[in-house]
Amino acid sequence: MPVIKIHLEDEEFAPVARLADELHLKPEDIAYAGLNGAMLRASDPAMRSEITEAHYWRRDNLPSWGDSARSVHAYEAKSDGGHTHLR
Repeated sequence: MPVIKIHLEDEEFAPVARLADELHLKPEDIAYAGLNGAMLRASDPAMRSEITEAHYWRRDNLPSWGDSARSVHAYEAKSDGGHTHLR
């Protein structure tokens, strides 16, 4: 069986692992769901562009869903109303 390896920064892996834990799955399951979604939309020019753009911006940036290094997670800073409180 062919293998695809995905190298993630700690700040990328942490939210993937949290989501997997919340869903009682493995991080690999989250990665496969993402790949499945991309492949299902692969004929869409917008998806093709998103894939290509991710290839280039990933070199120097974390994705918007990635954790900022050593910062409070966005969900931990939210009140029950979903508003972020600054201290």
